[in-house]
Amino acid sequence: RLSDTASFRFSASSFYLQGHFMNFLDGSLFPENQEKLVITAAPYGPEWIPSDFPEDIPVTMAEQVQKAVDCYNAGASVLHLHVRELDGKGSKRLSMFNELIAGVRKAVPDMIIQVGGSISFAPETEGSHAKWLSDDTRHMLAELDPKPDQVTVTVNTTQMNVVEQMEIADIAGTSMAEPANYQAYREMIVPSAPSWVEEHVRRLSAAGIQSAFQFYNINSYETVERLIRRGVYKGPLVMNWVAIGGGMDAPNIYNLANFLRAIPDGAMLTVESSMLNTLPINMMGIAMGLHVRCGIEDNLWNQSRTEKMSTVKQIEQLVRIAREFGRDVANGKEAREICKIGVFYDSVEETLAANGFAPNPKGRQQGYLRKAA
Repeated sequence: RLSDTASFRFSASSFYLQGHFMNFLDGSLFPENQEKLVITAAPYGPEWIPSDFPEDIPVTMAEQVQKAVDCYNAGASVLHLHVRELDGKGSKRLSMFNELIAGVRKAVPDMIIQVGGSISFAPETEGSHAKWLSDDTRHMLAELDPKPDQVTVTVNTTQMNVVEQMEIADIAGTSMAEPANYQAYREMIVPSAPSWVEEHVRRLSAAGIQSAFQFYNINSYETVERLIRRGVYKGPLVMNWVAIGGGMDAPNIYNLANFLRAIPDGAMLTVESSMLNTLPINMMGIAMGLHVRCGIEDNLWNQSRTEKMSTVKQIEQLVRIAREFGRDVANGKEAREICKIGVFYDSVEETLAANGFAPNPKGRQQGYLRKAA
């Protein structure tokens, strides 16, 4: 008789072989062999101020809760959450995050709440730096009450020059086009030193919050694989490939294919880009059985830049495209199963098996390097 753990591993392995092909075997592009599409909405856009898109940027707490409801009703099952103060600036107060999480949880209880791990990177005053908050402050995300389902976790300190691959037309007429703001976002750094990442993951896991890893290239992914193999993280590998340039991968098929060849069959991968790259990258993701993200945090425009495009309209567009592909869109409960919300593992071996990794090598026998007989 199989043990419970062995039975789980067998079931997980069977599922991935039959239904989810990160290796893209024959039939992997057929919608019947793909998971339902999980759409992440990023509707709060902490880099913008309300006058940049007054028709779509919520300011009051009630408006911010309603925005989550609208996104869910349009087809999004994950909410990437930031909070805005009444003065229109991104909030850095965790009490405001608690209030918005509580409101969203009550209004749309099945929606996955994913808190943005930067808290808010918007400059506090004109001419100041766009920067992520301190290590200790970001650790406090593990203490949010009510707790979110996920917190995004960046891996490895890197440049985050969000304007590098943008065109002048992308930000024309917005606050980001102002010289001081433009320079602030051009110089932005993501602080994610090894000691911080390990401690942050441990705190989130202890609180029952899933780490939603943000991978900027294959190097950051490889770091997390090592964390898993060393027992620092023992949970589902849920991640975004963040293709926005400026220190991170450029949004092209070569970078995406290289990334996909590295990750295991059991991973849950969402693709993400910026401005007019967002839709094409999402279309690739839909076709390949991956998952997608949209919203004004990533993009303000339709593809011709003839008008700005609200987060809800971006979601509705992806739902239409998914239907043309024949791929169903996941609701909140289905997305929770796909993301394995609330699931953690007891050992390194179980974590590796559940995520589709090869087991750790035993002793010194690694690859073709073997001890002499």
